[in-house]
Amino acid sequence: MAGRVVALLGMPNTGKSTLFNRLTGGNAQIANWPGLTVELMRGAMPSGRAGTPYQLVDLPGIHDLSGSSEDQAVVQRFLRHTPPDLVLVVLNSTQITSQLRFLFQVQALGLPMVVALNMSDESERFGIKIDAGGLANELGVPVVSICARYNLRILELIDGLHQLGERLSEASPVEPALDRALLDVPQQRIDQCILRYVQLPGRLLNRRTRWLDRLLLHPLVGPVMFLAIVLAMFQVLYAIGAPLQDLLGGAIDWIQAGVLEPALKAVAAPEFARGFLIDGIWMGVGTVATFLPIIFLFYLILAIVEDSGYLPRAAFLMDGFMRWLGLDGRVFVLQIIGFGCNVPSIMGTRVIRDRGMRLLAMLTIPFALCQARLTVFLFIADVFFPKPWWAPGLVVFSFYVMSFVAAIVTGVIFKRSYPSKEAFVLELPPYRPPSIPMIVRRGWTQMVNFMVTTRSFIVIGAAAIWLLTNLPPGAVQGSGATIADWIGGAFQPLLGPIGMNPALTVSLFFGFIAKEILLGAMAVIYQTSESNLGGVIATAITPLQSLSFMSFVLLYTPCLGTVAAQLQESKSRNFVLLSVGWSLLLAWLMALVVFQGGRLLGFT
Repeated sequence: MAGRVVALLGMPNTGKSTLFNRLTGGNAQIANWPGLTVELMRGAMPSGRAGTPYQLVDLPGIHDLSGSSEDQAVVQRFLRHTPPDLVLVVLNSTQITSQLRFLFQVQALGLPMVVALNMSDESERFGIKIDAGGLANELGVPVVSICARYNLRILELIDGLHQLGERLSEASPVEPALDRALLDVPQQRIDQCILRYVQLPGRLLNRRTRWLDRLLLHPLVGPVMFLAIVLAMFQVLYAIGAPLQDLLGGAIDWIQAGVLEPALKAVAAPEFARGFLIDGIWMGVGTVATFLPIIFLFYLILAIVEDSGYLPRAAFLMDGFMRWLGLDGRVFVLQIIGFGCNVPSIMGTRVIRDRGMRLLAMLTIPFALCQARLTVFLFIADVFFPKPWWAPGLVVFSFYVMSFVAAIVTGVIFKRSYPSKEAFVLELPPYRPPSIPMIVRRGWTQMVNFMVTTRSFIVIGAAAIWLLTNLPPGAVQGSGATIADWIGGAFQPLLGPIGMNPALTVSLFFGFIAKEILLGAMAVIYQTSESNLGGVIATAITPLQSLSFMSFVLLYTPCLGTVAAQLQESKSRNFVLLSVGWSLLLAWLMALVVFQGGRLLGFT
């Protein structure tokens, strides 16, 4: 029997991603699909009783099938070009009355379907009672009440999918009736289902949510609390991540001294090969690898903020301000997600229907302080501003503020070029205690994905940097005879006024590829290990130069991946060239203000 493809459909804030991780065990991968210009997440589900393989495809969260946003178009194209064997629809039990219309739309497709009523624990706590059996009889499809967060009745859901899959014939898959699904669902049918199968309390109350919202959504207290949360995040990252980073750095140095160097000596490796492997590839890769604990902690904290329900409230809180910039609260959320990586934030702009706002959002998002740049800032802040204990975190926080200033300046300047009048609708979920196993798994998965997706960039980048600093053969680094010296010297008239020396200039060039290799590049350029890099650069540049360097790194082109995502989503080379040129100009101007302003104030 051939394998079964199950499409996972649901509205935003239904716990769809959590359920996807439960059903696939967190072992997901990105896949391209026929007829689509985007990548979707897919993962293997448990096989059926007869050994039939099941593959789950996570489609974007949408509010209905008839909309015109890019996410809704992606779902429509997927259903049209690659019809799945089964559809798994996820509904938020606490918002069942507003989600039935979407359910009836999906049912109109005519595809075999299973319904998962997620967050059943919350709906019970709120006094909402849903007759799943009666709803199943009404729809003629299996309906299972589950809680993906706490793994409740997930096996029952999987069994329902398997039973439905086994009943499917070996004939060609059913073609979804998209035209019928796009028709408006009669409100009378929705009301009848609510009346028959949903029992709502006289007054739906969540005292904890209402009390917290009065505090966190207050027009004055709310923004202060938000800044305090972000500052605390950076302080925790430094306080816990720095010792772990030092520990891993020591282990990497021990492997180099105790294993790699003796092994190369034993096989009588030529000095050029030894330098290329140890001082080039190993030193560059090892330096980047020491930041894995910080990356894990960062995604752990971000997962806590997301799962708690605070992130949509931050968007609601900042919506009025973002409107002044020609954007809305959704873009603010995408900026926050950009802390992890700018690429998914750029792709997340598909939820914005208006093209003008989409382009303006894609112009501002690359200024978000992503985790790759964060690792550079945490390292340099610890080297040049180690005391008092709160200083490194405060320095990093100041660059977080600078990133928002850059986004504000960009919005003010370009909002007339990309006007928009799209309305903004946002659902605020209740506050929830994060699931520790889920956030740990998410942090671990993101950390592993970081190394998997960047390993080629890191290895090739480290090797290229070593070759540039050691070629032509016999040239001594710093003598002006190497290729790297020539590159650094050629750009000194442009970058010298902002405090960049030739070594920093060369590392910035490799930062165009990916910021993950910046510190590895500096370790190779300065011919030292990760554990000694701090001491070396502390004698090579001044604290003022370090601040200028961080300012430039924050604002200039994030990485080739972000540029590629902008090109894919905008379908405009001119827009991408504008984004790259504007980021370079803004980075140079800001670094100039920092460096020359600091010199005027007497800082050296």
